Amino acid sequence: MKTSELTSARPAMVKAKVAPGPRGTFLFGSLSEMRSDALGLLSNAARDYGNIVRLRMVVQMNFLNHPDYIQHVLQSHHTNFKKDMMYERMKPLVGEGLLTSDGDFWRRQRRLSQPAFHKQRLAGFASTMADNTATMLDGWHEAAKSGQPIDVAAEMMKLALGIVGKTLFSVDLLGEAEEVGKALTVALEVTNERFQQLFLCEHMPTRQNRRFNKALKTLDRVVNGVIATRRGSGEDTGDLLSMLMAARDEATGEGMSDAQLRDEVMTLFLAGHETTANLMAWAWYLLSKNPTVERRLHEEVATVLSGRVPTLADLPNLKYTMMVIEETMRLYPPAWLFSREAIEEDEIGGYRIPKGGIVMLSPFVTHRHPDFWENPEGFDPERFTAPKVKERPRYAYFPFAGGPRQCIGNNFALMEAQIILAMVVQRYRLHLVPAQKIEPVPSVTLRPSVGIQVKLKPQVAA
Repeated sequence: MKTSELTSARPAMVKAKVAPGPRGTFLFGSLSEMRSDALGLLSNAARDYGNIVRLRMVVQMNFLNHPDYIQHVLQSHHTNFKKDMMYERMKPLVGEGLLTSDGDFWRRQRRLSQPAFHKQRLAGFASTMADNTATMLDGWHEAAKSGQPIDVAAEMMKLALGIVGKTLFSVDLLGEAEEVGKALTVALEVTNERFQQLFLCEHMPTRQNRRFNKALKTLDRVVNGVIATRRGSGEDTGDLLSMLMAARDEATGEGMSDAQLRDEVMTLFLAGHETTANLMAWAWYLLSKNPTVERRLHEEVATVLSGRVPTLADLPNLKYTMMVIEETMRLYPPAWLFSREAIEEDEIGGYRIPKGGIVMLSPFVTHRHPDFWENPEGFDPERFTAPKVKERPRYAYFPFAGGPRQCIGNNFALMEAQIILAMVVQRYRLHLVPAQKIEPVPSVTLRPSVGIQVKLKPQVAA
């Protein structure tokens, strides 16, 4: 079905059908399955019922698994879909940042934030990313020499935290990496638990709320402290915070308040740390299990860089490196689920979407759609050659969402991932320690279930 065939919202929906789907339990439908195995539930639903599936989880939801339907929601009819209640449950952590806000407020914040993420502005961050990666690699020397394994997932978290600290705040967070990393992990764990709760009692002194409040206090101390220091000094350090503080609304000439800055910075802190770290952890996992891909990656990096530290100018020539990143995001997209609420009644693929109805979109599932991906569980970066990308529907692949609300930091994340990947393979090969059972955990982001233990083999200079 072509996008042009999808009907837009209209007053009468007499002919529209209700989508098929599993019955689930009498009271709560598929809620229990969604809590225990969300990836399995959505994957099986798509396999058993098709490209649009009705799921009952107290309220009715429709799970969409066709590129045209996804484009309908994210792009061609995006004005009829807003962020739903699940994003409300993230607001205690990220407030009214770009991730959670909607309407005129979101549009204003997006206008104010957008210039900070132009490719030209991001160019200055490449050296910071390279410097932090080099420091990490130097720290691996003893483990490589002794043969002791390292947890590469934890290493990627620390590295991403260091990079986001420098690029966002011009602050070295490495000294606080463990405390901040633990606080962020707790905040995300509790937020994920709240997604699955029918009723929230955020102000009650429960163990869950005490854990969350303690973690949030740590994160706010770091973020608000940096904002206050910067306001007091008036210094423009050229980082993302300085760019956001300098931004002015064209209509009013106003900038962001401290509260707005806090929410945007906390959103970027989460997105710039958690998502990139998980992407890179999955990349090492997949490369260690696919030696042919790993060899080709090493060959490209050696040929293009000849042992040099990568610069921004090198990145367009590291084509296979980018294809490895894209294929990793196909199989393990850090943002594994998006949801929206219909503002007015709509129809998608001949099925009725009621006013207030929730639609769910899952890159994890759609990126494995057998109609658009041959051998969908296989790891094959060649899927992302230009001709193959061109022949696929646009929304068969959407790791950064799409349309007007496409992730504002996508270029930042891709540049960071490319630099890290190239620099690590210059120095080491990573080999999975045997007998590890590593599964994707669908929390706020798609995390590995346990640490990823690898042994390091130093590269021999040619």
